[in-house]
Amino acid sequence: MQGWEGELPPPSVRTLADMKSVLQDPTCVAGEEPLYFMYRDVARSGADRQWLRERNLRYDLTVIPPRDLCGEWVKTKGHYHPENAAGVGYPEVYEVLAGRAHYLLQARVLDDIILIAAEAGDLVVMPPGYGHITINPTPDQTLVMANIVSCAFESEYREYESLHGAAYYEQVNGDLVKNPHYPRVPPVRRIRQGSQAGAGRILDGPLYSLIGNEKALGFLNRPEEAAAFFTALR
Repeated sequence: MQGWEGELPPPSVRTLADMKSVLQDPTCVAGEEPLYFMYRDVARSGADRQWLRERNLRYDLTVIPPRDLCGEWVKTKGHYHPENAAGVGYPEVYEVLAGRAHYLLQARVLDDIILIAAEAGDLVVMPPGYGHITINPTPDQTLVMANIVSCAFESEYREYESLHGAAYYEQVNGDLVKNPHYPRVPPVRRIRQGSQAGAGRILDGPLYSLIGNEKALGFLNRPEEAAAFFTALR
């Protein structure tokens, strides 16, 4: 796999049928055809995996082949993270390993929506309180990305499913179309990842190289310790 060296476990597969509830056109797809692939809890060595597990962290890979879904770019299903014991939502960090990605973030209170464009080598932080989807906005490139996230919670998909996806659908012509199932949504703020405020002060990639660095990754379980950083992201 481009951007990864080492063995991989069998992937979890998100099928077309799995995605029906979050698509702009739910009649577009049917059946169990694979749409994207998720490799959970991977590591290049037993020592790396042990370090992650001792800190309740997980390194994952996701592979999203290009696809036009009846005029909408292929995307992940979308989810929110719950709050930790300190009352702060768990964050997550992604890295694009190959291809290009659009990360569409939405505040849970729906007062802020951000589209972050990222390329290979970029790291993107999902702040507390923001749901997110990943879009492969290309006709011919497979998107490969990594993430590190806390294992202390289960992702929450219900809101995306009940509202038929994120607040906007990204079209293959580049337009962002409002999801009519949301009562109201703000305009989208567009950010090029290289300008994501404050990101360089907390994380420098490659993402895998941060395994073993408690100072860099501790905020994934204790986001309350990085409040100033997350304020800068807004």
